[in-house]
Amino acid sequence: MAKVKQVGLLAAGCQPWNKDVCAASGDRFAYCATLAIYIYQLDQQYNEFKLRSIMSEHKKTITAISWCPDNPDLFASASADNLLIVWNVAEQKAVARLDNTKGVPASVSWCWNSADGVAFVSQRGPLYIWVYGGPDPGVTVHKEAHSFLSDICLFRWHPTKKGKLVFGHTDGSLSIFQPGCKSQKHVLRPESLEGTDEEDPVSALEWDLLSTDYLLVSNLHNGIRLVDSEALVCITSFCFPSAAASVQCLAWVPSAPGMFITGDSQVGVLRIWNVSRSTPLDSFKLKKTGFHALHVLNSPLAKKAQSSCCPSKSQHTSSTSEAVPPPTLSQNRSFSLPPGHAVCCFMDGGVGLYDMGAKKWDFLRDLGHVETIFDCKFKPDDPNLLATASFDGTIKIWDTNTLTAVYTSPGNEGVVYSLSWAPGDLNCIAGATSRNGAFIWDVRKGKIITRFNEHGKNGIFCISWSHKDSKRIATCSGDGFCIIRTIDGKILHKYKHPAAVFGCDWSQNNKDMIATGCEDKNVRVYYLATSSDQPLKVFTGHLAKVFHVRWSPLREGILCSGSDDGTVRIWDYTQDACINVLSGHTAPVRGLMWNTEVPYLLISGSWDYTIRVWDTRDGTCLDTVYDHGADVYGLTCHQSRPFTMASCSRDSTVRLWSLTPLISPLLLNILTNQPWEKIIGNTDTAMVPGSPPLLCGKVSRDIKQDLDKLSLDIRAKKLRWFSECFSPPGGSSNLWDLVSVINGQDDSLLPGSYSKGVMHMKHLLKFKTSEAQELTIVKMSKFGGGIGAPSKEERLKEAADIHLRLGQIQRYCELMVELGQWEKALSVAPGVSMKYWKKLMQRRADQLMAEDNDDAIPYCIATGDIKKLVTFFTGRGQLLEALLIAQEWMNGSLWWDTGNREVHDMRKLSNNLDGGDNIDGACEGNIRAPQSSPVNHTTNDVDNRQQYQSLLHKVCRELAEWYFQDGCAVLAACCHLAVDNIKLAMCSLIRGNELELAACVGIVLGEAANQSTAYCLELLARKYMITPTWELSADLLQMIPENDILLAKLCAFYPGSTDDINQLHERRSVRPWQRKPCVKEICSQLLNFTF
Repeated sequence: MAKVKQVGLLAAGCQPWNKDVCAASGDRFAYCATLAIYIYQLDQQYNEFKLRSIMSEHKKTITAISWCPDNPDLFASASADNLLIVWNVAEQKAVARLDNTKGVPASVSWCWNSADGVAFVSQRGPLYIWVYGGPDPGVTVHKEAHSFLSDICLFRWHPTKKGKLVFGHTDGSLSIFQPGCKSQKHVLRPESLEGTDEEDPVSALEWDLLSTDYLLVSNLHNGIRLVDSEALVCITSFCFPSAAASVQCLAWVPSAPGMFITGDSQVGVLRIWNVSRSTPLDSFKLKKTGFHALHVLNSPLAKKAQSSCCPSKSQHTSSTSEAVPPPTLSQNRSFSLPPGHAVCCFMDGGVGLYDMGAKKWDFLRDLGHVETIFDCKFKPDDPNLLATASFDGTIKIWDTNTLTAVYTSPGNEGVVYSLSWAPGDLNCIAGATSRNGAFIWDVRKGKIITRFNEHGKNGIFCISWSHKDSKRIATCSGDGFCIIRTIDGKILHKYKHPAAVFGCDWSQNNKDMIATGCEDKNVRVYYLATSSDQPLKVFTGHLAKVFHVRWSPLREGILCSGSDDGTVRIWDYTQDACINVLSGHTAPVRGLMWNTEVPYLLISGSWDYTIRVWDTRDGTCLDTVYDHGADVYGLTCHQSRPFTMASCSRDSTVRLWSLTPLISPLLLNILTNQPWEKIIGNTDTAMVPGSPPLLCGKVSRDIKQDLDKLSLDIRAKKLRWFSECFSPPGGSSNLWDLVSVINGQDDSLLPGSYSKGVMHMKHLLKFKTSEAQELTIVKMSKFGGGIGAPSKEERLKEAADIHLRLGQIQRYCELMVELGQWEKALSVAPGVSMKYWKKLMQRRADQLMAEDNDDAIPYCIATGDIKKLVTFFTGRGQLLEALLIAQEWMNGSLWWDTGNREVHDMRKLSNNLDGGDNIDGACEGNIRAPQSSPVNHTTNDVDNRQQYQSLLHKVCRELAEWYFQDGCAVLAACCHLAVDNIKLAMCSLIRGNELELAACVGIVLGEAANQSTAYCLELLARKYMITPTWELSADLLQMIPENDILLAKLCAFYPGSTDDINQLHERRSVRPWQRKPCVKEICSQLLNFTF
C-alpha cells in the first residue's frame, strides 16, 4: 500500500496550439493540455461539473480529440508521436491504439458510417479512416480526399447528410466532398484573397444543423461567412464592430436555431449572432485574453434541483476574469441571450463553462499552465503560496488552499526553467529563462523590475537566491558558467566549468558555500569567501551528466545529486566521499528534496514518471509514486509544513502530497503524550539505521520552546501545533480555529484568515456585516438599457393609465406586471391592501426564482418568506448564503410575524419599540416583526427559534456533505463545528480516514467528544496493530476509559511467543481472568480437535 498520499491537484490549462482540443458530449466535456486530456462530468446530485479523470498515455503533444456521436463513453485522441487512441471514459482506459498514423494528425473525427471508425488527416492529406473494431478492422484511404494544394487546418463530417464532409485549409479555401457528386477542392476563398498568394487560415468550420448545404466558416482575418456548399456561393458575410476584431472559434447554439456564438482571438469577447442579421446581437467580455476554442453543450443543463447543495464557486474564480453581472434587460432584448452553456477555452489556458442566458460562469478553471512545469517553490513566509515555472513562459503563484492561481507573471519569456523566491517577505521571485537571461519579478507590482544578461543568449537552467544573504543570486547556464551577483547586477564571482552547468544550491549552514552540477558528470563545491575561481571539492562518480544538487538542511556537509544515469548519490563534504548510491529510477533524475525535519528522508523525481522516497541511512526506497503522467521535474516543501510536498511535471500539473504516513509513529507519540525523547532528537540519533523517526528541524524545536513557556493548556496547544505541522492545506487551521471558539477562546485571538473560511455561527453575522460595509465603500453599479417598446406594450400601457385614472389600482398593477414593470406595480399595490402587496411581492419573487435571478432575494426578505429564501439559496448551491440567512433569523436580526398586517397595525407598534423609536426607525435598522398589540409572543418566539435552528443545522449538514463528497473531510467537519455539532464533526473526520486529526481534536474538545474520541482511538489502535507499533496501539487503548477488554483483545492478537504475550499482559496490567487465548493457541486447539 502506498505510504505517500495525494492530497491536491492543480490541473493543467487547455493548450492553445491545436484547433480541435475541446469537445463535449451529454453531461461531459473534455479539453487537452499538452500531454493529458481532462474529462469533466456533471455531478447530478449537486449539479456542478467535477474533474472525473485524466487520460495521459500520449508521450508527445496531443493534437486533436473527438467525441463519438453514437456512444457518449467513447472519444478519440491523436498526438504528435503519430499515435491515435480510442478511450472509454466510463472505464477510464484506452480500448484501441493505432501506433503509426503516417503523419501527425491535425484533425480527428468519428466516421458517419461506422460506430468503430475514426477519420484523421495530417498536413495535405490524404484522409485516413481507421476501423478499430468489427469483423474487418484496419486503415483505409478516402477515395477522393487527397492531393490537396494547401495544408489542412480541420475537417467536419456533415451530421445528417451521410458521407458529406468539408476541409478548411491554411490558404483560406474549402474542399467539399459528398458521395455521388463531383468533389470541389480549394473553393470559396475569401474575396479579398482571390488572385493572391496570401494565406488566411480557416479558424473554425461548422455545418448548419438545420440544412444539408449551409456552412459557417471563419477565417482568422477575414471574419465569418455563411456559405452554400452546393451552389458554392457566400450567402452572408458577417460584420464586426471593429476592424481589429478577429474570430478564433465559433459554435452553433442547438437550443436556439439560427443562432451561433464566436470567440475573438485577441481579447476574450464572446459574441452572439443570428444568421438573419449581419451584425452581432450582443457581445460581452469574459477575459482579458483571447479565445482559443468554443463548444456549446448539446442539451442544456437541468434546472438545479431543490436538494442541490454545492457552494457558490465565486471564491474560486480568478481575479483576472472579467465576466460581469447581466444587465437588466427588457423583454425585447432578451432574445439576444439564448439559453445554453458554452465550454470556453482561452489562449492563457483558462477553461470554463459559461451560462449564456444568465451571463455567469457555472465553472471556471483559470490560468492553468499549458506546458511542462519545470520548477516549483513555496513562498518562504507563507506555506499557502506556491510558485511554478513553466515552458509556457510564465511563472504562476497558486493558493494551495483553494487550488487556484492568484498571480501570473507578464510572460513572453521563452521557457522559464527555474525560479527562486526572495528570502523572507520581500515578495519577489527570480526567474531563469531560455532566451531572456534572468529576471526579478515584483509580485505585488506585477512587473519585472530587474534583468540579468551576463550569460548572453545562452539559456539559464537554474537560479538560486541565497537563503542567508538576500543580496546574492546565483545562476547556472549552458555557457559553462555559474555566476554569483548582487541583486543590483554587480558580479561577485564567475565560476567556469568545462561544460554546461545545470544546477546549483546554496548551503543552508554556510552562507559562502555553493554546490553545482555539471554536464561533465561532476559535482563541485565553491567557497565564496576566497578570491579563487577554483572549486574546493570535486566529486566524481556519476556516469552521466549531473542535473540538480541539494544540500541537506539538517546534516552539515551532506549533499545529494541527481544524474542522467538514473541514480542519486549522497556526498559527505567532510569526508570527500560518496557515502551512498540510491538506485531504482529507470531514467534521468531531475527533482530532489530533503525533508526539513527528518534528516534521513530524501525524495527524488525522474523522467520515468515516478517519485521515490528514500531512507538514506541504508538506501532503502520507502515508497514509489506513479501518479504523474510524464517526467517529474520539481519537488518542494515548506519549512513550517514539512510533510506536505509539491511536485511538478511535464504533464503540466502540480500535485500536493502528504508524507505523514511515512512517519506515523511520530504523530502517535505526540497523541499519546510520550516523552520528548521519542518525538524530538538530534540528527546523530535519528540517523542510526532502523531507529524510529525523530523530528530534528527548526519548526519542531520552536514548538517545543513555545510549549515550555506555557503554564496552561499545554496539551491542547501541543496537539494543535503539531497537527497543523503534519496536516496538508485544505482546512486544518480552520478546524482548529473553530475548536478554539467552541472551547471559549477570546475572539481577539482569532487569526485574520479565520473570516475567509467556515466561521462559527456566532461570528457569521458580525463578519458578514463588516464585509458588506467594506464592499459598500467601493461598490459601483452597472445598468443595462433597452430598446423601444413594441406596439402591444404601448397599447397595454395606455390601458393601464386609464385604469389608474379611474381608481382601479389592482387592474393597473396587473397590467404593469404583464408589461414587466414590476416596480410601478409594487409601488402602488399598498393602495389596494397590504395583503395584496405581499402577494404581489411573492409572485415577483417566484418569477425571479424561476429565472434563477438574484433579484428575488430582497422580495423574500421584504415579505418574510425565509424558508423560500433558504430553499432558493440551497437549490443554487449557495449554502454559505443560506447559512447566513438562517443564522440571522436565529439571532433575531431577521424576524417576521407570519400573520397579515395592515399599515395601521404597523403604526400601533411604534409605541412598543425599544427606546420609543417609531416604525420608520425600526425599518431603518434590522427588520423586526410588526405586531398588532403588545401580546407576549414568547412561546411563538421559542418555536420559531427552534424551527430555524433546525433549518440552520440542515443547511450545515448539506454543505458538509458537499465538502465530504468533494474529498474535503476536514472542511466538512468545520461545517458541523460551526453549529456546535461536535458528534457529526468527529464523524466526518472518521469517515474521511482523518483518524489522527480526529483523535487530536476530540481530546482537545474534551467531554463533549468523549464517545467519538474513544471510538477513534480504538480504530487507530487497530490501524497500527503491526509489530513495530504494537506498543503504541496499546498506549492508544489505554487512553480509553474501561479499556480492559480492548487491551485483552489486543494482546491476544500479538504475534509473539507465549512469554512475549504474558509480558505484554503484565506491562499493560491485564488481569489473569481477563486474558484471552492468543490466536496461535486458538489455531492449535482447532487443529488438535477430533470428532
